Amino acid sequence: MPAKRIGTAIILIEDSENINLLNAIISEHSGMILGRQGIPLREKGINIISLVLEGDTDEIGSLAGRIGRINGIRIKTMLAT
Repeated sequence: MPAKRIGTAIILIEDSENINLLNAIISEHSGMILGRQGIPLREKGINIISLVLEGDTDEIGSLAGRIGRINGIRIKTMLAT
């Protein structure tokens, strides 16, 4: 079984058209989410979601890959050593 890692994901939402799909994907991976914070930047027309994660690299990669394919939404991840 692969080792679990702690990491973060920053999600930048520039187009909220697919927000329901984003939330569904996040919910499907809720077992590895330790914390979630949403920051609406209404004056700039964007939203940011930050996630603190604990999972193996395949699980975190799956989450990031699925979110990264959504139009108008970008994601970056970082894992602790």
